[in-house]
Amino acid sequence: MAPSVSISILVLALWVLCIFTHSTTMVVAAKSSALELEAKALLESGWWSSNYTTNGSSLSHCAWPEIICNDGGSVTWIQIYGVDLGDKFRKLNFSSFPNLEGLDLYNTGLQGSIPPEIGTLSKLTYLSLSMNNLTGNLPLSLTNLTQLEMFSIHNNLFSGEFPLLLANLTQLETFDISSNLFSGSIPKELGNLKNLYSLDLSNNTLTGPIPSTLSLLTGLFYLDLSSNEISGSIASEIRFLKHLEYLDLQQNKLTGPLPSFLWHLTNLTYLSLNSNQINGSIAAEIGNMKNLEKLYLNYNDIAGQIPITIGHLTNLRTLSLAWNQISGSIPAEIANCILLRNLTLSHNYLTGTISFDMSNLYLLVYLDLSYNNLSGFIPRTINHLTVLETLSLNWNQINGSIPTEIIDCQSLRHLSLSHNSLSGYIPFHISDLHFLNAIDLSHNNISGDIPFELGDSPSLELLDFSYNNLTGNIPNISISIKEINFSYNSLHGQIPNGYLNCSPYTFIGNKDLCGDIKGFPPCFPSFLNNNKSIVHLIKIVVPLSFFLVVLLVGFFSLSRRGDKKTKYESSETKNGDLFSIWNYDGKIAYEDIIEATKDFDISCCIGTGGYGSVYKAQLPSGKVVAIKKLHRLEAENPTFDKSFKNEIKMLAAIRHRNIVKLLGYCLHYRCMFLIYEYMERGSLFSVLSNDVEAVEFDWMKRMNVIKSIAHALCYMHHECVPAIVHRDITSNNILLNSKLEGFVSDFGMAKCLDPNSSNQTLVAGTYGYLAPELAYTMVVTEKCDVYSFGVVALEILTGRHPGELMTSFSTSQSVMLNEILDQRLPPPNRLVAKDVFLVAAISFACLHTKPKSRPTMKWVSQEFLSHKKPVTNPLHSVSLWQLRNQENYTIGESETQ
Repeated sequence: MAPSVSISILVLALWVLCIFTHSTTMVVAAKSSALELEAKALLESGWWSSNYTTNGSSLSHCAWPEIICNDGGSVTWIQIYGVDLGDKFRKLNFSSFPNLEGLDLYNTGLQGSIPPEIGTLSKLTYLSLSMNNLTGNLPLSLTNLTQLEMFSIHNNLFSGEFPLLLANLTQLETFDISSNLFSGSIPKELGNLKNLYSLDLSNNTLTGPIPSTLSLLTGLFYLDLSSNEISGSIASEIRFLKHLEYLDLQQNKLTGPLPSFLWHLTNLTYLSLNSNQINGSIAAEIGNMKNLEKLYLNYNDIAGQIPITIGHLTNLRTLSLAWNQISGSIPAEIANCILLRNLTLSHNYLTGTISFDMSNLYLLVYLDLSYNNLSGFIPRTINHLTVLETLSLNWNQINGSIPTEIIDCQSLRHLSLSHNSLSGYIPFHISDLHFLNAIDLSHNNISGDIPFELGDSPSLELLDFSYNNLTGNIPNISISIKEINFSYNSLHGQIPNGYLNCSPYTFIGNKDLCGDIKGFPPCFPSFLNNNKSIVHLIKIVVPLSFFLVVLLVGFFSLSRRGDKKTKYESSETKNGDLFSIWNYDGKIAYEDIIEATKDFDISCCIGTGGYGSVYKAQLPSGKVVAIKKLHRLEAENPTFDKSFKNEIKMLAAIRHRNIVKLLGYCLHYRCMFLIYEYMERGSLFSVLSNDVEAVEFDWMKRMNVIKSIAHALCYMHHECVPAIVHRDITSNNILLNSKLEGFVSDFGMAKCLDPNSSNQTLVAGTYGYLAPELAYTMVVTEKCDVYSFGVVALEILTGRHPGELMTSFSTSQSVMLNEILDQRLPPPNRLVAKDVFLVAAISFACLHTKPKSRPTMKWVSQEFLSHKKPVTNPLHSVSLWQLRNQENYTIGESETQ
């Protein structure tokens, strides 16, 4: 080879080597630069503590516990839990992480919106931003994440229409946007996500029907659409989802019959249709669901019988069919479901006996058969339920005695057998159930003594033995018991000192009790009880003394009667003193009332109240009055008698233009009645229930009635000393005069608040108007009336009791204020609309579940008296959710004190 050729080859080789070395150097430099950018982005994000980010740290960012890098040192995963990042989400330079595959920022306190730069993470397959405080709409740039397989943003505050852009991420396998504020309908484009195996859209305000295209998601095993406002029937296309194991459609507005095709989804382990409007019956094909573990059909309109094929579900752990219209007997085959832990069949129309073999259901923890028409005995095989914690058989027709075998249910915490026909004794060893927290045996025919050992039960908090035939003494009771009721039995002897803080209502209806409780006679000293001769002497002397006193009183009364008769006959006008009638104008007498009511003839009766009948009467003066009469039978009931006298006490002490006036009363033992000013239009409830009268009751009149109620309650709570709580503010207890002006009435349950007491009492009032805290405490405050006022105010706005509305307005973003207003009236004009908005906003504030967060009636009254009207959008653009959450009517702690 020529020397020139060799030199050329050598030069060429050197040139190639130089190029290769330069290229390699550039690649290494570029790679190094990219890694430096990643490290810099991590350091500048502020996501990590100074322990990692200081210059003195010897740890590479790839060694940080929240970071995973590939072999080349590039970040592929960022996974942070429980660290409060706040508003630092935007501080991370997302474009610096070209190899990032997973970003998990679960429960890190993120705020604000998702930065659009997140769309630069083109290799991302896993994105979880759940359990944060993120808001706004989802950025369009998310559509760039075409490799995404897992997307979860549950429990945030995202809003707007359903994020249709996510339907283009066809690689998605898990899709979870639950517990946000998304609205609109579920798009049919979801059918494009063919790879989905888990879809969770629950706890939003989604509307419309279930799209039929969900049938295209044939690999789906988890589907949760619960707690939305989805309507229509259950899409029949769901039958194609053969791999489905979990299906939750509860708390929607689904209608139509219970589809039989559901029972052919034989892979289902969980099925919930709670709280919809589904009707029809449960088909026998339910026996096909051999894998089913939990079945919830509560709060629907399902009728028919429970099929015997229910016994084929041998994997069933929970069967809950409460609040339906199911009839017939409980099939004995249910005992074949030997893994059952929760059996809830309450609030139905079940009949027959409890005939299923409890010995098979030894794993039962919760058994609720209450509010049915079951009869017969409590099975003795109940002793096999050794892990049972709750037994509710109340409100049935069960008879016989409480089986002694119940003491084998050693885990029992809640025992409710009230409102049945049980007889016999309370099992002596029931106190051996050391975990018992509540016992309710009220309204039965149980006799015998109360087991004294119950006083040693450390866990017992509720004990109700009222309305039975119990005898003997009252045992000393544990101070841990918060609610006790021994009323209406035949108990006798001394009330132990441990009950001194209890209300007298705890013991009323027991004639032979004594002690230091108000309303009961004092007990004889113990030395008298031990001296038989003295006791014998007392038994003779006391009746004799009483007889002599009666003779003297009778003689005195006869001598006075002659004088009075002469005075009455010589007088042109009756002086009104007979039978203690209160003279409102000096011209009412007992005979006037008898004559005006035709001796309380039924033809003069215009209604019945909580403890008496109401009569209309025209007096000789021409004045028309309303008379509430306590019937003889009711007068013998201590409860009615006390309420009747309580109403006199309250109304005699208060004067307000919007509280019905008491004009007189009679408290004679033969005839007890109250005389009121007459209200021509009757109760608010009756006016709202009549379509013709409801139209006459226009928006202006309705606003005035609401304000009148508020002013009356403000007077009772803040101007009376001591303060008075009505305790039964309802549409039945608001009366309207001829001008449709409102007046608060019926003070039989009213209570003066003693600032030095806990104000504990038995729960009183009307269901649907009671404040929620009365379900777990007996403490009565003014805030109980505030809640009831909120219910009545909404009832006036809507024209009917707002029960269903009150359970849904906290999440009803799509329900507008104008939609709930009484549709029998034309929409309010612009002037009245401001008042309507103000009333609605205040009503929702009054309905806050926490008493301290409700306004006072003084604040409410002042708001109505203020000339400043709230600035509001048209009623059709104001949602209930906005009203519920507006800051103007969120009452702070300072206001509530």
